[in-house]
Amino acid sequence: MAKRKTAYVCSDCGAEFPRWQGQCNDCNAWNTITEFVVSPARSQPERNLRGYAGQTGAKIETLNSIDVAELPRFTSSFSELDRVLGGGIVPGSAILIGGSPGAGKSTLLLQVMCQLAAQRTALYVTGEESLQQVAMRAQRLNLPSDKLNMLAETSVETICELALTLNPQIMVIDSIQVMHVADVQSAPGSVSQVRESAAYLTRFAKQHHIAMLLVGHVTKDGSLAGPKVLEHCIDCSMMLEGESDSRYRTLRSQKNRFGAVNELGVFGMTERGLKEVSNPSAIFLSRGEEQSPGSIVMVVWEGTRPLLVEIQALVDYSQTANPRRVAVGLEQNRMAMLLAVLNRHGDVQMNDQDVFANVVGGVKVAETSADLALLLSIVSSFRNKTLDSQLIAFGEVGLAGEIRPVPNGSERISEAAKHGFKRAIVPKANVPKQKINGIEVIGVSRLSEALEVL
Repeated sequence: MAKRKTAYVCSDCGAEFPRWQGQCNDCNAWNTITEFVVSPARSQPERNLRGYAGQTGAKIETLNSIDVAELPRFTSSFSELDRVLGGGIVPGSAILIGGSPGAGKSTLLLQVMCQLAAQRTALYVTGEESLQQVAMRAQRLNLPSDKLNMLAETSVETICELALTLNPQIMVIDSIQVMHVADVQSAPGSVSQVRESAAYLTRFAKQHHIAMLLVGHVTKDGSLAGPKVLEHCIDCSMMLEGESDSRYRTLRSQKNRFGAVNELGVFGMTERGLKEVSNPSAIFLSRGEEQSPGSIVMVVWEGTRPLLVEIQALVDYSQTANPRRVAVGLEQNRMAMLLAVLNRHGDVQMNDQDVFANVVGGVKVAETSADLALLLSIVSSFRNKTLDSQLIAFGEVGLAGEIRPVPNGSERISEAAKHGFKRAIVPKANVPKQKINGIEVIGVSRLSEALEVL
């Protein structure tokens, strides 16, 4: 009998170690190293493991001789989902959709599959729910269910064997954490099972040109559960986010080999499932009738479109020796840096003030164009001065107090004019050469100039 071989892998970064230890030496994470059994080496390599993604008959070709028209995209019946995917679903691609429990992952995929089943052969594989539970959800959502093929199974080998008899064009695996491969002895959901199951399904999708949609769980800190190598196996990774008390969900791409990674899709959760929100700026601008200090609207760029969101700030006298700096939807370290710039170049000291900032609607802003709007809202709250409700602002603030330009400045201003805003404080380099009707554009080059406009 062959000796059992074990390995120890970090579930965060995928680093391997000869024995168990409390901390990973590569990513410095604690209690993330887990044990898994290494499958014994075969005397003859299997044919389906040869080549990239299991493709056989490999040959050397020049780049311009490859026909990209062989794999045309097809729509998912949701324009917001197509936007995040880069224009549609690519046959043979492996797509991972993660999210917290109750975010709507299974609901969204069930809606997509029921719509696609009318034109394409579709297979929905459920490993967490029974077929009756899925059928009840489809009936509650009033979805067309006469063409969608269903399968309740957790064995990856069995799923692929049955899929060959149906030859589907698109498959859903719900979820990858409950799938298991027979050669791996560990329990489903472990590092080895998730990695081998994802690799097996990805090879199967590439070989037979099947679009594979995988559902993934998230950990308590919001990151994707399972080994880090899982994100390297797949072609596209998306996260469906949304608070349990909010009716809106945002779908953001974290990795995409077929499109941009900064696209954002917005959905609304209703009694009939997820509905697309074609104009996200309208829902994020639902402001009260009475304007209060510390509130301003900024224009951020998400993928290929501008998005208007409201940012709020609250500045209050601190009762402790170390004032608090709390940012929700923004990078907290950058807000601390901007407060230092405000102190040095704006002559506004907040050493004894607690500063709280929040992006309304649960939107997470990662770009630097929110710097100017954040500082204006902080100064507005600090001075208890209400800003004009028809004012928008955007721009990057440098450490020397200069206002730097941001990409797509004219498109941002035009989007604000469409929503009825009358004034805009923008970097001087972003002032359009031709006047935009209905809005006054104020260009500033220093932080002190922007504060004087207020």
